[in-house]
Amino acid sequence: MYDFIIVGGGIVGLSVGMALFEQYEGAKVLLIEKEEELALHQTGHNSGVIHSGIYYKPGSYKARFAREGSKSMKDFCQEHKIEHDICGKVIVATKKEELPLLNNLYKRSIENSLDTTLIGEDELKEIEPHVKGLGAIKVPAAGIVNYKQVSEKFAEIIKRHSGEIMLGTKVQKVTEHNDEVVVETDKGDFRTHLVINCAGLHSDRVAKASGYETDMKIVPFRGEYYKLKPEKRYLVKNLIYPVPNPDFPFLGVHFTRMIGGEVDAGPNAVLSFKREGYHKTDFSMKDFAEVMGYSGFWKLAGRYMKEGLHEMTRSFSKARFVASLQELIPEIKEDDLVPAPAGVRAQALKSDGNLVDDFHIVIGKKSIHVCNAPSPAATASIEIGKEVVRRIAAQEHLTEAIIS
Repeated sequence: MYDFIIVGGGIVGLSVGMALFEQYEGAKVLLIEKEEELALHQTGHNSGVIHSGIYYKPGSYKARFAREGSKSMKDFCQEHKIEHDICGKVIVATKKEELPLLNNLYKRSIENSLDTTLIGEDELKEIEPHVKGLGAIKVPAAGIVNYKQVSEKFAEIIKRHSGEIMLGTKVQKVTEHNDEVVVETDKGDFRTHLVINCAGLHSDRVAKASGYETDMKIVPFRGEYYKLKPEKRYLVKNLIYPVPNPDFPFLGVHFTRMIGGEVDAGPNAVLSFKREGYHKTDFSMKDFAEVMGYSGFWKLAGRYMKEGLHEMTRSFSKARFVASLQELIPEIKEDDLVPAPAGVRAQALKSDGNLVDDFHIVIGKKSIHVCNAPSPAATASIEIGKEVVRRIAAQEHLTEAIIS
């Protein structure tokens, strides 16, 4: 019998495991991951940005956990000698009509208690000489790291506390009884006092397999990237972002210097026809049918039809993709870019067609479900882990039978 079973071996599930041992020393913890390696999907396809929290609604979990998480992630990397760089970023207005939006975003950064500065064209040129912009917000707290390396360290800490990690094991059903929870997998059944669902792209399915209807479904969006050729990396010093389009729920294409020196350009955001569909040709009838049969998706699609068509066009036209990048760096040419691996964002969508904007945690009878943790979840992972454990400790019905 385990005290806790965690479903999902991405950075959030691993952070929860680490946080459990801080609160419940000596606990018996099992982490179950369906893949043969940890941090394979959202974590392993992450851009590696340590976000500041500037974009998010003041008071939201995303805003608070990104702000606090950027500090705790930096501290963790320093403590464990994981390579990282708090290099800062600029958010650039390239058109006059974007300047009011830039000012609004700057006001939000102040509300979120961030150290940011509004800068003009000349100072922007000093920071990023090849960027063309009318003004920008300088965000010193942003940085870069390899989240796969961070996840490996989380796993090492779990094992050091005698936590167990079981790979290549798929959860099929979770049944909550009065005195235990039975987790059925393709490798046998396991018993525990409490289940913690951190299954990312499959978190809604694990919640449903546990008997919970959440009025939300994970809809996968593929983020498509290019990389700058090595001889063109000089065009980007650190992190360069556009002013977000207020009519579209994604950030727009941007430039990201990676911890290994590569420079990513993107992402484009398009519906994926498979939850783990990293290529245009990837297709799952089950995943596709679920999205197509979900009323919330069609409500969302109707609302963002124009922007969605633009993203799809850019997905199949490198010239259109490059044209978007040239708004930030006019020198960029098609020949400067080569295809890069894509990522898939697990975005929770409600039946009314609204995206779940914030991190979302559902409390069950003997379970807790992290049902929406897209970006900036990697940045915020340490804080999400602490919050999950805090929620457990705050619920008497969850804690009464955990530790004998």
